[in-house]
Amino acid sequence: MGETSYMEQELRSQPETWRAAARIGSGDTPLPAAGARVAVVGCGTSWFMAQAYAALREGSGQGVTDAFPASEAFLGTARGYDAVVAITRSGTTTEVLRVLEELRGGTPTVTVLGDEDTPATSLSDETVALPFADEKSVVQTRFATSALALLRAHLGEDMAGAVGDAEAALSVPLEQEWLDAEQFSFLGTGWTFGLANEAALKMREASQSWTESYPAMEYRHGPIAIAAPGRVTWLFGQAPEGLEGDVVATGARFVHHGGRDPLADLVLVHRVALERARARGLDPDSPRSLTRSVMLGG
Repeated sequence: MGETSYMEQELRSQPETWRAAARIGSGDTPLPAAGARVAVVGCGTSWFMAQAYAALREGSGQGVTDAFPASEAFLGTARGYDAVVAITRSGTTTEVLRVLEELRGGTPTVTVLGDEDTPATSLSDETVALPFADEKSVVQTRFATSALALLRAHLGEDMAGAVGDAEAALSVPLEQEWLDAEQFSFLGTGWTFGLANEAALKMREASQSWTESYPAMEYRHGPIAIAAPGRVTWLFGQAPEGLEGDVVATGARFVHHGGRDPLADLVLVHRVALERARARGLDPDSPRSLTRSVMLGG
């Protein structure tokens, strides 16, 4: 696999696609207004972005916001949602389409997608398209992060700092210890727990690496038993008191870039996943047992 892989091109384009997505998000969009009670659904990577958005939206006081995997979404009228936001790169994922179809004529839906010319468009009441962030690689990078940049901007965040941090993350040296590590545990707090889940998924998909993810405060309730020399514990967001010392005591490497926007730190993980894939002779554009969109029969 060479330097021209789609994953390489797409992950490096993220500062540009974030800027474009933030411009859309800060403008007039059909995304739910402050005060609405909202559910967010997605599958895989999109579910993890839904987790991050839900925590950010509710945490900023803009309304109750719940995130569900589309296959396990509880969206009945008794829950009182004013809107459902769906996130899907392809617009063809079966579980997301089923949710949209079930909600037609009921709870209003808004879908954030990469390709408008897909079934999700006709099934949604409203759409926000990010065609410039769509991808050819099976392993998602820029669509997911651009969707979250869009949503963060809609919540009123200025994404300029995050964009600058992403540009820096594309050029910092990768440590050999990260490339050689036997195992990774990714941790997060609040909205960054979704990023931790996504980081672990990216490493699994691209490089078939052994990865796990947990809320940071839960890590010491059992999962820290896996930490050992030659393994990495990587934290997104705020560091709980004493956690670093507890990880270091196991002999594992503790990684925490507290001065960098956590979404930009995910870009760094993208680079690590790509290089680990290359070292193993793997192609992240076509990972084992995966396709660009899961479309189920029946």
